[in-house]
Amino acid sequence: MPRTRKQRREVARVPRSLAALPEFDRGAVPKGLVTRRALREMGLSPGDNEGPVAILRCCLCATRPNWSCRHPTRGFLLRVDLAKPKRITTHAQELALDRAMAARSICIRCLRRYG
Repeated sequence: MPRTRKQRREVARVPRSLAALPEFDRGAVPKGLVTRRALREMGLSPGDNEGPVAILRCCLCATRPNWSCRHPTRGFLLRVDLAKPKRITTHAQELALDRAMAARSICIRCLRRYG
């Protein structure tokens, strides 16, 4: 019995010239633009960034220079100069989190705390 073919999902093709945000390939991103993950590694939060400034194209779209990247693996680039340092938790917040985690890790039958 022959297998049925999966239906391919139609990707909305938009010419790169009509894309809403500028797009950059990996390795060609200008200085001062990074992804959220890179901001987190630097110890920063998005801060005053209103939204993404540009799009980091996925590896698949790097071979298609005339089309904009619409894949879920694309990254959004934010400005580093608008980023702010991450907030540091206070002692009271840490205590509240510890109590909440303790409440989650207690067995309701025997009232023992498990790891």
